[in-house]
Amino acid sequence: MSLIEQNATDAEIEKDENVIWHQHQVTKQTRSQLKQQKPVVLWFTGLSGAGKSTVAGALESALVQRGYHTYLLDGDNVRHGLCRDLGFSVQDRRENIRRIGELAKLMADAGLIVLSAFISPHRAERQMVRELLPEGEFIEVFVNAPLEVCEQRDPKGLYKKARAGELTNFTGIDSEYEAPLQAEIDLLAGDKSIGELVLQCLNTLQAKGIIRA
Repeated sequence: MSLIEQNATDAEIEKDENVIWHQHQVTKQTRSQLKQQKPVVLWFTGLSGAGKSTVAGALESALVQRGYHTYLLDGDNVRHGLCRDLGFSVQDRRENIRRIGELAKLMADAGLIVLSAFISPHRAERQMVRELLPEGEFIEVFVNAPLEVCEQRDPKGLYKKARAGELTNFTGIDSEYEAPLQAEIDLLAGDKSIGELVLQCLNTLQAKGIIRA
C-alpha cells in the first residue's frame, strides 16, 4: 500500500470514529403519532415502462385523499438534484440506489409513507435498502409487466434506442433485471388497470395495518 493510500485509509478510519449518531429529543415515534400513521417505505421496482411512477403516483394521490402524509421519490426526479452527478454505469446505479435508500430511511424517520419508484434491477441492492429499515417497514412492490409490453409502451423511446445500440447497459436489453422472488405486493401491470393496481396496494396496506380500513 502506498503512503497516499495509507493516509487516505487512516483519514477514513479517523472520520468513522468521530462521526457519532446524535439522538434528538423528538423521535420517530413522536412524529408518527403526530401524523397518526405508521411510517413505511413502498419500494416500486420493475422494468422501464412497467408503470412504476404511474402506479406510485396514483397510490400517493389515493393515500393523500385519505389524509395520510406521503412523499414520492421518482427515479428521474432525483437525478435532477440529489444524484445529478451520477451516470448509468453499474457503480453509479448502485450508488444511486444507496443514496435513495438512505433518503427513504430519513423520510420514514420523519413519520412519512414513502413511495420510491426505481428500476433498481438487482436483488442485492433492494435487500440493502430493506436492511436499512426495521422489520416490516420496507414493502417491495413488483410492478410486473413483461418486457414485450414495456417495449410496446416505450414512453420515452428508450427501448428503441437500446435496440439500435444508441443506449448501453439498458435494463432488459443488455443489462439484467432480477425480478423479486417474494415481493410483498406483486402487481400484474400488463393485465390490470391502474385503478385495480392501486386498490391491490391499498388492500395490502390495510391487511398489514399500515393504513386504516
